[in-house]
This record gives sequence, structure tokens and C-alpha cells, in this order.
Amino acid sequence: MQGPSPERLPAFQRRILNSKGKTNMALYEHVLISRPDISPAQVESQIEELGQWLESQGAKVGKTEYWGLRNLSYPINKQRKGHYSLLNIDGPAAAVHELERRHRISDDVIRYMTIKVEELDEEPSPMMGRKGRKD
Repeated sequence: MQGPSPERLPAFQRRILNSKGKTNMALYEHVLISRPDISPAQVESQIEELGQWLESQGAKVGKTEYWGLRNLSYPINKQRKGHYSLLNIDGPAAAVHELERRHRISDDVIRYMTIKVEELDEEPSPMMGRKGRKD
């Protein structure tokens, strides 16, 4: 016995199915805050390594942005600043889950947040527009 026809599925599940009935990979926005005592070049190389690792796991990394060294809203692990970065990920949930596990283990990562989105925005984020302004 097969499952319900695609017409009877909820809207969010119909968007996931493609024409062959196979599931597409999900879309995620991943924001990462790194320790302030590492250099911006090290943060860029860290993001490149994460992108290469995600691609080896079958995910595609779209836009990556480095937002710079910014003040935190509140101290985290006695740190008041952090390097912010954004990655747009199109990949399987297992790869994102493993990425988050690696962040929990890493000493260089203060915080991270992954949000599942309907579509990825290829334009520069609003944070990039604020880069020239003082906070």
C-alpha cells in the first residue's frame, strides 16, 4: 500500500516533493559567532573549511558572509565581542545536525543558530548594509 497522493498532502510536504516523488534537500541559514581572539583570516578559513566539509556531505553552500567583529548583547563565556558569519546551506538534515555537533565540540565557536527557511536570499543581508555604520 502506498502513501497518500501528493494532492492530499499538506502544503509544506508538497513543496518538499519534486516531480519524481523524491524529497529535496532543505534550505538553512546558519549564523556562527566565533571567539574574538582569533583573526578575521582564521575565521574566513574556518568558514571555507566548513563549506568544503558540507559539500563533501552532499550539501551545497550558497552565500557566505563575514559580518566582522561585533559587540555581543550580553557576555558569553566572559567574552563581550565575537566574529559573526553567515552561511546559506542547501543540504540534508543529517549534514546540518553533524555541523551543529562539531560546533558544540569546537572551542572557537561561541554560539551558532541554524534556521530552516522556505527559500535562500542571494542578496546581501541587512547586516552587510550596516557594516559601514558604527553601532
